[in-house]
Amino acid sequence: MNLAAEVNETLAHYSNVLIYSAMAVYTLAFLAHIAEWVFGSRSAVGRTAAAITAEAAAVPRAQVTVQVGGNTAEKGGTAVLERPKVITRSAAGSRDVPDGPGAAGGTEQGDVYGRIAVGLTVLALLFHAGGVLARALSVQRAPWGNMYEFSTTFAMVAVGTYLVLLALKKNVRWIGLPLVTTILLDLGLAVSVLYTDSDQLVPALHSYWLWIHVSCAIVSGASLYIGAVSTLLYLFRDRYEAQLENPKGKKFGRFASSVLERVPSAASLDKFAYRINATIFPLWTFTIIAGAIWAEAAWGRYWGWDPKEVWSFITWVAYACYLHARATAGWKGRKAAYLALIAFGCYLFNYYGVNIFVTGKHSYAGV
Repeated sequence: MNLAAEVNETLAHYSNVLIYSAMAVYTLAFLAHIAEWVFGSRSAVGRTAAAITAEAAAVPRAQVTVQVGGNTAEKGGTAVLERPKVITRSAAGSRDVPDGPGAAGGTEQGDVYGRIAVGLTVLALLFHAGGVLARALSVQRAPWGNMYEFSTTFAMVAVGTYLVLLALKKNVRWIGLPLVTTILLDLGLAVSVLYTDSDQLVPALHSYWLWIHVSCAIVSGASLYIGAVSTLLYLFRDRYEAQLENPKGKKFGRFASSVLERVPSAASLDKFAYRINATIFPLWTFTIIAGAIWAEAAWGRYWGWDPKEVWSFITWVAYACYLHARATAGWKGRKAAYLALIAFGCYLFNYYGVNIFVTGKHSYAGV
């Protein structure tokens, strides 16, 4: 074995060590997020929501209660006496219910655990990024030439997107627990089922379009994932708020209620998911166009109805339908949310289903 091969093998080994180290720290972040949700405040949110809905018949929905610290500002006759800060938001045509603490604290103890969780997530991301970089150096190319490399890079970008939103002072810490949970599942699947030894690619993939096309697909998918999580939580939170308005209706259990009281209001979740999906849709469009240009350079045609190409287009159409539905009055809310989840399901099938179970020109980049 020559020196270069030995160096590459050593780098591949360190890449694996760093990925496993990242998984260990992500696990600690997961436990810290659990502690945050256990010790964080939920009673203030639940009681405020109950007080608002109890007055719904007598008080117009445009009137809300704003409460800071131990002071209560009463508008429209609704008074809520709670110590923690609760922010209420009103959207036209929607319920006046408060955002949950958003896992941003609510109590001092919960906030401490949340900050520890975010700090551990940052540390895990550093290990994670080091593992991806070491893999790239070991193969001397873009580190997303197969499903293992794509999965690890996808997870890294998803966590990075979340931390960037936090750095921009967005109230997104509520997504930390579901994000870290799915990142652990993704990396566990990558190292146990999808793992592929460091190796060079087939000639068709030796192109600068590998950097452009696949990197755009990774960024798009990671962002769409965050939008999908927000959409799913929106559906549950919307049902929860509807049940708050109907005292005689069937209620969520204590555990489900404690979770849903911690996340932002349905209106906030819906708006956040829409902004993510709408922002990333042009990048997904460019991803498909870049793939077509690369296909022409590699195979002599822009479009050949390969399964990967077909499902990429189906995913694009599904998200286009979602964005159109959002602009159509009769399809806002839950109907549009279902479309968003179907669209992300198409993305997942395009990645896992097509790569593993369907034979096509992209099959050489499989497991």
